[in-house]
Amino acid sequence: MTFHQQGPSSATSFSDPQPLPTVTVVTPSYNQGRFIRETIDSVLSQDYPAIEYMVIDGGSTDDTVSILKSYGGRVSWISELDRGQSEAINKGWKRATGEILAWLNSDDIYRPGAISTAVAYLRSHPDVALVYGDGFHISEEGEALGRFPSEPFSKDRLKETCFIAQPATFVRRSVIEEVGFVQESLRYCMDYDLWIRISKRYRLQYVPIPMASIRLHKDCKTVKDRAATYAETVRMLKSNYGYAVPRWSCGYAYRLLDARLDRSHILSRAVFPACLVGLCAWNLVRFSRKAPIGEFRKWAFGLRGRYGERLNEVEGS
Repeated sequence: MTFHQQGPSSATSFSDPQPLPTVTVVTPSYNQGRFIRETIDSVLSQDYPAIEYMVIDGGSTDDTVSILKSYGGRVSWISELDRGQSEAINKGWKRATGEILAWLNSDDIYRPGAISTAVAYLRSHPDVALVYGDGFHISEEGEALGRFPSEPFSKDRLKETCFIAQPATFVRRSVIEEVGFVQESLRYCMDYDLWIRISKRYRLQYVPIPMASIRLHKDCKTVKDRAATYAETVRMLKSNYGYAVPRWSCGYAYRLLDARLDRSHILSRAVFPACLVGLCAWNLVRFSRKAPIGEFRKWAFGLRGRYGERLNEVEGS
């Protein structure tokens, strides 16, 4: 395995008497040549001087490697077969020398000042293990689509939804060494799982400042594999909490139904509710039977509106 080392940073130093902590950013990559140059440039153009940057490529067959070579010694990288995104992140983080760790996917982008903002907060709040900012969705062409639904941190709320924008997140290396690296068995929700494990021991903090752009396109795993994403997430939540809130288990039922619909036929108003109720009931038993009663109330109120939306989708297809 040949690792192409990064040369010294050309960034100017901050006027600070204390040594700046190194931030290690890892980009897992596979056949994202059409996006990766913009990703790399967003890291190299940051105004923070102490950045260690690695691209861990899974043996891309497109023009990714030629793009990496074009940066000379400005980017450290390897390109070799691996077992997927989670392994690539861990491979980079285990090589890291930085005190603060992050990963930026090869189709996402840092906003200007993202790293310096995160470091400044962590330096001034030594009790905070992880800081996350705002993310904004963009299209394949880079057009603005809307804000990622980030929220101030709440342990209870984290059971219901992942409100932490992964590319806008920075965590102390000592924390990762304590709670463990990314779970390599997870393909879709490895970030959500990591935030949960960290939250059980440490303080997480939201900073309402734009830090990253998150690209949505047809090849995104969580966009094209919705049922698989929900399946993995409910199992992960059950593993971490003993149950998945009904919102997630019934969301999985919606996705299972969606994946099995024959869109050449419109389901009748009798068939669709039966399918939906049956799948929801089965998933509630499998994943949510230990959920607090309040969670079932939330789910019951939400189901009515979602049922109408889904029925309109089916009948309009």
